[in-house]
Amino acid sequence: MRKARLNLPSEGNKVPETTAEIIERVGLIPVLRARSSKQAHAVVQAMIAGGVTVVEVTMTVPGAIDILRELREEYGSKLLLGSGTVTTASEAEGTINAGAEFVVSPSLHPEVISATKSNGKLSIPGALTPTEIITAWRAGADYVKIFPCSAMGGASYLKSLLAPFPFLKLIPTGGVTLESAATFIQAGARALGVGSDLVNLAAIDADHPEIISETARAYLKVLADLREKMQLPK
Repeated sequence: MRKARLNLPSEGNKVPETTAEIIERVGLIPVLRARSSKQAHAVVQAMIAGGVTVVEVTMTVPGAIDILRELREEYGSKLLLGSGTVTTASEAEGTINAGAEFVVSPSLHPEVISATKSNGKLSIPGALTPTEIITAWRAGADYVKIFPCSAMGGASYLKSLLAPFPFLKLIPTGGVTLESAATFIQAGARALGVGSDLVNLAAIDADHPEIISETARAYLKVLADLREKMQLPK
């Protein structure tokens, strides 16, 4: 199956990036668990202002499907949308129809992987143990979300997993912070799933969205500095 390509961003005659290329370039998948549509839109606006153009809207957000559709209409190709906490094939298809280009689960559901791939989208199932992770990979996952990674030792656990499985593309999620971000990339993470450390709902409630924008810029700087130090692709 050909990989879907998005115009996000493209200059001149450059070939549009794939979803995977965008995720690895940005290096972050902010996990949005807002309590309302208004809060969700405010968070996304603040993140984009800080330079982060990827977001995962979880199914725990009230009206998640509608929010995905609204964000697609509002931002178009300027924002790479994904859905999260997806545990059934019907949820995967519903979020894809609403605009999700990648589908994330906290756990392993082969039917979700199958539905996502059959729709030409990128699959990121969740797994934790070596057996679960390799099972997810062999089921067709494009990346595997290691969740909850920090509870298992964080970056050191990720490094241990990649020792026998260096071909895996892993995205640690759960407990990732600005202070620990560099250690996960150094351990081999392809991108980082980031929750409340970036998706700061309290900042929105206090009418200080600039806190999220500043944090987004700080994350991107950490990643850019590390890539330069490690001579990784930017």
